[in-house]
Amino acid sequence: TLLHGSEGLDFIASHEQVDIVMASIVGSAGLRSTLAAVNAGKKVLLANKESLVMAGALFMQAVEKSGAVLLPIDSEHNAIFQCMPTPDLNGSSALCAESANSLGSIKANGIRKILLTGSGGPFRTLPIESFSTITPDQACAHPNWSMGRKISVDSATMMNKGLELIEACWLFNCSSSDIDIVVHPQSVIHSMVEYLDGSVLAQMGHPDMRTPIAHALAWPERVESGVESLNWTQMNGLTFEAPDNQRFPALKMARQAAEAGGSVPIVLNAANEIAVDAFLNELIPFTAIIDVVQQCLEKIPFEEPMTLDAIEAIDFQARELAKDCCQAFQKVPS
Repeated sequence: TLLHGSEGLDFIASHEQVDIVMASIVGSAGLRSTLAAVNAGKKVLLANKESLVMAGALFMQAVEKSGAVLLPIDSEHNAIFQCMPTPDLNGSSALCAESANSLGSIKANGIRKILLTGSGGPFRTLPIESFSTITPDQACAHPNWSMGRKISVDSATMMNKGLELIEACWLFNCSSSDIDIVVHPQSVIHSMVEYLDGSVLAQMGHPDMRTPIAHALAWPERVESGVESLNWTQMNGLTFEAPDNQRFPALKMARQAAEAGGSVPIVLNAANEIAVDAFLNELIPFTAIIDVVQQCLEKIPFEEPMTLDAIEAIDFQARELAKDCCQAFQKVPS
């Protein structure tokens, strides 16, 4: 039998002979199969941030109920996890937020702040007036990471960092106000955790996904990943700066979505996926991506979806509206 489609993914992700599921499908397409793995109590290596952006409450409730082990392999969230207090391995099997209940608030663990780092992408210093002529190839040329085209564009708008902020709120049982985004162009420090006593723990390494994947596969042990050691004497320096919200309005939009909750993050994600796809197909200019998302956020009324079907209905509504918004834009000639 040849398995295919969403039903095939769900079947494999929840099969009794499967121990570990790496959830790395890009976008909302990965939601159902990732949730199927969680409901089946699997060890889930989570790269599909959209699962938590769209269905954070439902997802973490499923982790709590099934006893699934949830390990983040996004480099930033994996870094945060490595810098946090070691969970009680004899307690709840769910990791990160330990089912978002047993770990409690980050304050209860002596944590003052999570520092979520990002490189700033390829346009960190590009004059804003040049943004309207950015091409898909330019947007996909990330200075440090080798990634797919969709996530590369999200990094260029810093929407990816905004989605990561929402994901971190669910993973580590905190609010958006507990998370600061810091631009770190070298991508050596993958994120940090600041404690109440003034200590700051940082996870560092080459920008290579083999490190977080190896960490999650072997956890709580350590294994060789094949990633070379940092050469401290040849490093030119590590720099940090505050994100430019005028240059990257997606950051503010995502933070507001995290604070609003409900349907807002679903709309944010769905509209962004459609807009990015339209940009990659040269149907809209780079600057229209954020405009499309903003229009959808303004036009779709707030809801509190309680089921997966309700979440997917909002996702569909936002996608259809985003398609209409994209058609209203005419790409600026390059």
